[in-house]
Amino acid sequence: MVKRLVLCSCAGTQDVRRDELQNTTELECSALYTSLCHSESEKAYEEIEAGDVIIACGQETARFSEFAQELDVRRPEFVDLRDRAGWSRDGESKTPKMAALLADHQISLTPEKTFDVLSEGTCFIFGKPEAVLRASSSLKDALSVTALFSHANDVPQDRGLDVMLGHVNQVKGALGDFEVSVNNAQLLDPAGRGDFGFSAPQAGGVAQCDLIIDLSGEPAKVTAPEKREGYLRADPKDPYAVGDLMLEASQMVGVFEKPLYVRLSDHLCAHSRAGKSACSNCLDVCPTGAITSSGDHIDLDPMICAGCGGCSAVCPSGAISYDAPSTETTFRRLSALTEAYFKAGGKAPRLLVIDTEKGSALVAMAARHFDGLPSDTIPLSMTALASFGHSEIVAAIACGFVSVDILIAPNTERDAFEREVPVAEAIIGEGRVRLLQETDPEALCATLQDRAVMPLACDPIHPIGSRRQITRIAAQAINGKDAVLTLPDAAPYGAVNVDTDACTLCLACASLCPSAALMDNPDRPELLFQEDACLQCGLCSNVCPEDAIAYIPRLNLTDEALSQVVLNEEDPFACIECGSLFGVKSTVERILEKLSGKHSMFSSEKAAQMIQMCDNCRVNAQFHSQDNPFSGGERPRVRTSDDYFSDRKDH
Repeated sequence: MVKRLVLCSCAGTQDVRRDELQNTTELECSALYTSLCHSESEKAYEEIEAGDVIIACGQETARFSEFAQELDVRRPEFVDLRDRAGWSRDGESKTPKMAALLADHQISLTPEKTFDVLSEGTCFIFGKPEAVLRASSSLKDALSVTALFSHANDVPQDRGLDVMLGHVNQVKGALGDFEVSVNNAQLLDPAGRGDFGFSAPQAGGVAQCDLIIDLSGEPAKVTAPEKREGYLRADPKDPYAVGDLMLEASQMVGVFEKPLYVRLSDHLCAHSRAGKSACSNCLDVCPTGAITSSGDHIDLDPMICAGCGGCSAVCPSGAISYDAPSTETTFRRLSALTEAYFKAGGKAPRLLVIDTEKGSALVAMAARHFDGLPSDTIPLSMTALASFGHSEIVAAIACGFVSVDILIAPNTERDAFEREVPVAEAIIGEGRVRLLQETDPEALCATLQDRAVMPLACDPIHPIGSRRQITRIAAQAINGKDAVLTLPDAAPYGAVNVDTDACTLCLACASLCPSAALMDNPDRPELLFQEDACLQCGLCSNVCPEDAIAYIPRLNLTDEALSQVVLNEEDPFACIECGSLFGVKSTVERILEKLSGKHSMFSSEKAAQMIQMCDNCRVNAQFHSQDNPFSGGERPRVRTSDDYFSDRKDH
């Protein structure tokens, strides 16, 4: 069934062209209303009761959802055409942009994977004594509170509170599963007269709890505390902040759904091999410490992961990929936006990537009170802004966007962008991508209006494949198939340079290469390389005993990058006995030079000749030598039953 698009001009303040939208989007459009949320609310009831409607307004979502609840029908869908397109004040047609936003809205999203987190309300509070006492007293009826004090004279004479003495040393975990290490932990002993007593100090006390309230006013005990679910922190001198914190804490009891933000494929991970370190990109950018090293691979703690997406952007192999929604969905959205925009008559769209929460609010303020977004600037809302890496930027340009602006929210981690934007610029050229940090809606409008309009970089493509594949296809569309692009040092593409004078063809690099970019030839002493597969992870350089490997960060768009090339080769050595080829000629000659006549095992000419033999001939020569270590006396005859009977007769 075709969905029906319900349109409203918001009291005539926006230019909505119903017929154009219906022709370009293939959606059935309602009449153009002027005040659905107010004077024409009865029309809204009728439209919602009909079912399968998309209401082109984001502001009145709650109101129209109430209408559906009253009518006992399914909640309508909503797409924000007003704030993101309808209130642009540049005089250009808004239809192409509205068509693009509608196409984006209709992209089907795979339901995100989640798991349940149980919080029974056990709460650990520490910090300034006055603030701890006030918070504990307020929350003791709603939560199971343990209050930590530093000194016994700070402890209230109230058995309604569970208290202890000590100092917080370390905090691990997240909502529902915190572990607090307490130095000099002392438990309350309420027996006897006078002030409460306490047990003897313990060097490493441990407390388990579901949530933590930090009122110390000092640096947090966890990394990125604002992203750690269940770790609540406020300035103890700010009563309003403490009050908000206590209200939030009181609601954190029950079963909560936690999204599984990223997907991890261990077999693709290039973190380490054989005890030698390699790629650590995800560990470097993870703000919460959810990613840790675990031998050859990394481990991801889904409880601590806050879903920022930076790890997905910087992973060179695709071992970590964002999954809420997937990176494949992002590429489909980019293609759908430009395809609908061009179909509706648009010429040179610009992309504005925004944070779903703060970025959307800033765009709404810019539209209501200032000039709004330009008609050619299409916002793409991302739940994980940092997941928009170089592959997505390059794909956006190849899909038909002439520029990409990324609006960074104040709490957005910048580490991933500082790696990814230079790589993208090296591929698409300077001037097409910007990081914006405006927090003022009027300044945002001015910055977007001043953006120079650039020509299309190429004929639009449809991005299909992995992030690496899409980057290559998009780069070829932009630069041609014969280009070799120089990239920054942190880029995940490139070649390796082997010093053939130093390389001994030990092939340790080939045996450990996580992506099989380096390979050996089973028939000859050769080191082979396929550039398209190289992750520039650093492992081959780290394992090379001769320090013979260096990196060339680049993106080779020619067909040569897809083929195996020989980086180093030598003649094999011919066995002096059977002529079979084995080993590397220069290596055998070097060993012979160092050991022949100079080592006790190879002091004689006959013994030294074994160095020049293949495995089979060497074993054979050793077996027939006078000092054969495998030789022994004549084997005794096998005894039979007759032998035993003869022994009995003799006795």
